[in-house]
Amino acid sequence: MELTLKIWRQAGPTAKGELVTYEVKDISPDMSFLEMLDVLNEQLIAQGTEPIAFDSDCREGICGMCGLMISGEAHGPERTTTCQLHMRSFRSGETITIEPWRANAFPVIRDLVVDRSAFDRIIQSGGYISVNTGAAPEAHSVPVPKEKADRAFDSAKCIGCGACVAACPNASGMLFLGAKVTHLGELPQGQPERGGRVVKMLETHDLEGFGGCTNIGECAAACPKEIPLDVISTLNADLRQAARGAL
Repeated sequence: MELTLKIWRQAGPTAKGELVTYEVKDISPDMSFLEMLDVLNEQLIAQGTEPIAFDSDCREGICGMCGLMISGEAHGPERTTTCQLHMRSFRSGETITIEPWRANAFPVIRDLVVDRSAFDRIIQSGGYISVNTGAAPEAHSVPVPKEKADRAFDSAKCIGCGACVAACPNASGMLFLGAKVTHLGELPQGQPERGGRVVKMLETHDLEGFGGCTNIGECAAACPKEIPLDVISTLNADLRQAARGAL
């Protein structure tokens, strides 16, 4: 495959960025998108040019580190993480535009790398859960209905990649926040701090500069782990109950 790549280059957080065009050849359709960028970086290094900075870690769709806007779509044309997107999803001769996540809460560090530590601070503000950690409890001592257990596990699949924020026209982090709140809110261990947790995490979400949710649904459509949109409804319900003192 031969491709034309228009890639966002930005030397630092305060530097002016621009799209720079590159040509790549001999790209195998079986390469992942990040492997294709590796090939380009090898070419740039051989030419004495600064390689393109981008995030990656496990490259197995687990860690959530990778995340790019690919021709205007979070993670690209397939519903998966960028590292699991393969070049067979594109046509030889195609022009691909590659940009970092665009959100005030995710400032650009360099090129395609953004600072997503705002997600960490949201989680930190949720605090802890009150459980006895002195000894391992018997597995069946705290019964959990299967429906609630399944929903908690489905919510826990969120890897914090930020695609929901990147896809949202408002740059809202409510799908991420809803997933974290629902994960613990469905389990008995998460009940003691449930009300305070949702209030503190939402306050941090807003302070970090994320936008508000207007129920467009692009977040759930872009989520590589298929977090359902109804976790936001759970978040809103918990917030209302916390405001009434019911949680």
